[in-house]
Amino acid sequence: MIDYRDARPDDGAVLGGIARATFIETFGRLYSVANLDAFLASGTDAAYGAELAEPDIAVRFALSGGNPVGFCKIGRLKLPADTSEPAMELRQLYIFGPWQGAGIADVLTRWALDTARARGARELWLSVFTENPRARRFYARHGFVEIAPYRFMVGDQADEDILCRAVL
Repeated sequence: MIDYRDARPDDGAVLGGIARATFIETFGRLYSVANLDAFLASGTDAAYGAELAEPDIAVRFALSGGNPVGFCKIGRLKLPADTSEPAMELRQLYIFGPWQGAGIADVLTRWALDTARARGARELWLSVFTENPRARRFYARHGFVEIAPYRFMVGDQADEDILCRAVL
């Protein structure tokens, strides 16, 4: 059984731990140690804690047996999106491998869309790695349309992502 809860201001270490671990699990093999270390260095527990104190950030955890197995984070739009609409950004959606395919991502994505809408956004943006066809199909099923390429930096390595938008 999966439970869900909103992150609290004191969850910086929880969020930092799961964010780093799921990123490494999902993408770690794509990067040199130096680039991966440089990227992860910006995501300290203290940095995640400070982010949780920002009023525009919302995070929801998925828990199995009380332990976090996934999370979703939204916040104000920082991506270079071409929009004049009130918009938010789905910044991270990660689930540990053993829990993928169990419907957790669907629940968290609906939460992100609903939360952004409730906060007055008319669009929700994200970027997705071009070489992640599973994620691209997933986001398309949830109404995200691929708009434009985007360079996502991991250390000094530029990955090609795609900016995607869902109209709320």
